[in-house]
Amino acid sequence: MRELRVPEARPPEARVPEPRLPEARVAPARATVAGTLLQGARSALWFVRGVMGEDAYDKYLAHHEAVHRDSDEAPPVMSKREFWRDLTDRQDRNPQGRCC
Repeated sequence: MRELRVPEARPPEARVPEPRLPEARVAPARATVAGTLLQGARSALWFVRGVMGEDAYDKYLAHHEAVHRDSDEAPPVMSKREFWRDLTDRQDRNPQGRCC
């Protein structure tokens, strides 16, 4: 016959606590739908801004920062108004195929 072994009882301070998983919070269906719709609206707005060229100034700022970051002779950053005036002047001097 086999002998049954009884595991040694550890004192409470020697016990290793079992890891607990974070409790999952269940979001109401409305919050999930609203979040999905909001994300969809943001994506659509991002796309339309890109197609219409509205993000051109943001791209200009990113380009200026990347190219002229360490240069002491960098041209000053144009204001938004100066940028759009310069862009339309360049488009008038060099007409290309565009809708408007």
